[in-house]
Amino acid sequence: MAFVVSKLLWWPLRPGTAAILLGLLGLGLLWRGRRWGRWPALAGIGFLGLLALLPLDQPVLRPLEDRFPRPTVEPAHIDGIVVLGGAVEQRLTEARGLPALNGAAERMTEPVALLRRHPEARLVFTGGTASLAPGALSEADVARQLWSDLGVPPERMAFEQESRNTHENAVNTFRLVGPKPGETWLLVTSASHMPRSMGVFRKAGWQITAWPVNYRTGSGSGIWLEVSFPVRLQEFEWGTREWIGLVAYWLMGRTDALFPAP
Repeated sequence: MAFVVSKLLWWPLRPGTAAILLGLLGLGLLWRGRRWGRWPALAGIGFLGLLALLPLDQPVLRPLEDRFPRPTVEPAHIDGIVVLGGAVEQRLTEARGLPALNGAAERMTEPVALLRRHPEARLVFTGGTASLAPGALSEADVARQLWSDLGVPPERMAFEQESRNTHENAVNTFRLVGPKPGETWLLVTSASHMPRSMGVFRKAGWQITAWPVNYRTGSGSGIWLEVSFPVRLQEFEWGTREWIGLVAYWLMGRTDALFPAP
């Protein structure tokens, strides 16, 4: 039920949709002679205008991405690498027959590089589908095809394909893997998603090291001049969703900390 409710609520709450709905509401009220309609219209249109001019996505994402710094020294021994879903495009893969990746592709490429440097490690992917209308392929199916094409031996891979969110990723993968005390496991996901992921994995019983990838914040004039409005909106919405997710998971008892830290 929580999965379905979260999907249904996010559609009107996501910043881009909410801004458009506010703008339309305000214009409709103004058309009917309600002068106070200028306020929701100004709020909706003003937000989109500010986002087009300013990199508002950066202050939303940066605290999330900086919370768990990437280790400066790679562990000498790695028992396993857990990779969270979210980087593959199931419907495109199903339609075209080739593994399709999105902007979080580093979630899928970084683990392969780690695996080649650590022949003792095993690779575990966790992800079913996050859609209310799933297709024929799960995220795990796409990951299996991609990593097989990249030459990863089948005996070094394991796949969990029932989970639909980060909480289920942590719980289901813990049951699948059964990590032992003293083992070294890395958690690979987007840097902005790492605080919520680490909180949930710790709650599920994991002793695991954050290995963030897919950074979206930087510095310099590029963040002002080179990033398009659609990208800014997408990144702002992603960051907003992570902050909402942190609060929701804490209230539901899925993590012990509101903003997990190293």
